[in-house]
Amino acid sequence: MTGLEIALLGAALAVGLAGIGSAIGVGIVGQSAAGLVTEDPDKFGQTLLLQALPGTQGIYGLLTGFIIMQRVGIIGETLLELTVPEGYAFLMAAIPIALVGLLSAIYQGRVSASAVGLIAKRPEELGKGIVYAVMVETYAVLALLASIMLLFGIPV
Repeated sequence: MTGLEIALLGAALAVGLAGIGSAIGVGIVGQSAAGLVTEDPDKFGQTLLLQALPGTQGIYGLLTGFIIMQRVGIIGETLLELTVPEGYAFLMAAIPIALVGLLSAIYQGRVSASAVGLIAKRPEELGKGIVYAVMVETYAVLALLASIMLLFGIPV
């Protein structure tokens, strides 16, 4: 593999793994929300908000992938001829958001699904359910920041 191919593998993993986690997390919440909305259609807005939360990790992975593609010249510039070590640097920079995005989106989906159960019985407690779910989000944001800092620290 060339350095460029290794770097693009990093972009693919960031986008793919974080996206898979978001799809799973959003699906988990959607299943719970659909059950509640069947009984009480007025709760659609509240449940939609909870369902959207695990989708952010996919966005973070996509952002990381775009940064890698921009830095290596796939987007907007001339392609760089990266050495294999440079390619691995890009790959390793993508790992934090790829792995944390995958797992945190799934767990945020589980927490958000529990929050759907909370608002089924006590709709006025939506804010508390959101806070629980956002606590999981914190680690995805930290992973995104780590990946971005690593990416912009790679001299190419």
